[in-house]
Amino acid sequence: MALKKDSICVQGGWVPKNGEPRVLPIYQSTTYLYETSEEMGKLFDLEKDGYFYSRLQNPTCDLVAKKICDLEGGVAAMLTSSGQAATMLAVTNICEAGDHVICASKVYGGTSNLLSVTLKRFGIETSLVDQELPAEELEKYFKLNTKAVFAETVSNPAGVVLDIDKFVSLAHAHGVPMICDNTFATPINCRPFEFGVDIVTHSTTKYMDGHATSVGGCIVDSGNFDWDAHAEKYPGLTTPDDSYHGIVYTKKFGKGAYITKATVQLMRDMGACQSPQNAFLTNLGLETLHLRVPRHCENALKVAKFLENHEKVAWVEYAGLESSKYYPLAQKYMPNGVCGVLCFGPKGGKEGAMRFTNALKMVSIVTHVADARSCVLHPASHTHRQLNEQQLLEAGVLPDLIRLSVGIEDVDDIIADLEQALAEV
Repeated sequence: MALKKDSICVQGGWVPKNGEPRVLPIYQSTTYLYETSEEMGKLFDLEKDGYFYSRLQNPTCDLVAKKICDLEGGVAAMLTSSGQAATMLAVTNICEAGDHVICASKVYGGTSNLLSVTLKRFGIETSLVDQELPAEELEKYFKLNTKAVFAETVSNPAGVVLDIDKFVSLAHAHGVPMICDNTFATPINCRPFEFGVDIVTHSTTKYMDGHATSVGGCIVDSGNFDWDAHAEKYPGLTTPDDSYHGIVYTKKFGKGAYITKATVQLMRDMGACQSPQNAFLTNLGLETLHLRVPRHCENALKVAKFLENHEKVAWVEYAGLESSKYYPLAQKYMPNGVCGVLCFGPKGGKEGAMRFTNALKMVSIVTHVADARSCVLHPASHTHRQLNEQQLLEAGVLPDLIRLSVGIEDVDDIIADLEQALAEV
C-alpha cells in the first residue's frame, strides 16, 4: 500500500519479514560473504544486485536512502558522507572539465565556494547568478556547455525562497537538469519534484537528523530527466563506461541510471560514503521529522513576529511573515510552513550583532543549524568569513545578519532569551 509522508517517516525504508528485527539493524560490516567467485564477479560486473563492499553500498545506508527517496517521491537515492559531499557528487556525476554550471548566488557559502573555487580547479566553471533576476536576464547566463542549474529551495542563511518554476523552465528549455538543495524546507514542507525539479540534495545533518549527532547527505533522483534526449551533453550516462566493460547506464538501468552511476563510479572512486552508524541515527531522526518540522515552523513564526515588532531590531527576513517579499513564493511552494530558520539584524550593525549573540543564555552560538535546540550564528564572521565584501552581498549576507535557528523548546523561553539579549544592543 502507498503510505503518506507521516507514515513513511515512521515505517518507510526497512520493512522486516517474519522473525526479523522490528528496528532497522546496523549492518556494521565492511564486507559481505559469497560462496563462489562467480557470484562475486557478477556483482562487480553490475549483472546482479547485492553487496560486496560498504564503500559503495551498505544495507543500513540503502534503506535510509530509500526512506528519503520515498519522502521526496523519487525513484532512487544515495546517502553520502555529508551534505557537501552530496552537492559535489550530484554535480560531478554529470559535469567534467570544460563544462559550466549555473548556481543561484544566495546559497550556503560552502556550496558557492565548492562550485566557484574548488571545482574551477577541476575545469568546471560556475556562474553565480542573482536568482531574483527576471527570466530574460537569467537566460543570458546559459552557454552551450552549461550542464546543470543548482539552487536551494530555501537559501542558507538568507532565507530566500526560490522561484522554482522560473528556474525549472529555464533549465529545461536549455536541455539541462535542475538540481535543488531541499535541506531547509525538507520534504515535509516542499517536494521539489512536484514542481519539475530533476534532482534533490540534502544535508541530512540538519532537520532529518534533528539532534546534531550525525553528519550526512543524500542525493535523490526524480527519474524524470531524459538523459538520452540530450545524449551529447551527458556522455557519462549515455555512452559506454570502459571501467565497467562498456556499460551504458541509461540503457541498462533506465530511470535508475543517474544514481547507479553516482554509486558505482563516483562513490567507488571518491569514497564519500556514509557510515551505517550515522545512517541508523539519521533514521531515528527521520521517524519524528513530520512532528518536529511543524513545531519548528510554529515557533519560528512566533519568534519572527516578536522580532519584527522589537525596537532594537533593524530588520527581519522570514518567508512565513506576510511582510516578507518571499511570502507569495512560500505560499505557492510550501504553504504549510517554510522552515525554522530566520534572519534578522539587531540595530548597531556588526557590533550590535556581536553584542546580541554574546548576551544569549539558552540559545547557543554553534556552527550548526536546524536541530531541536535553538541556536544562532553570525555568518559574516563565521561560516562565510572566507568571502569578500562583494561576495557576501551577492550571497545575501549582510554585516549585521544573524541566522537564528528556532528549536522546539517552549517558545516563551526562546523569546525571553532573545528579549534579554536584545537589551544589551
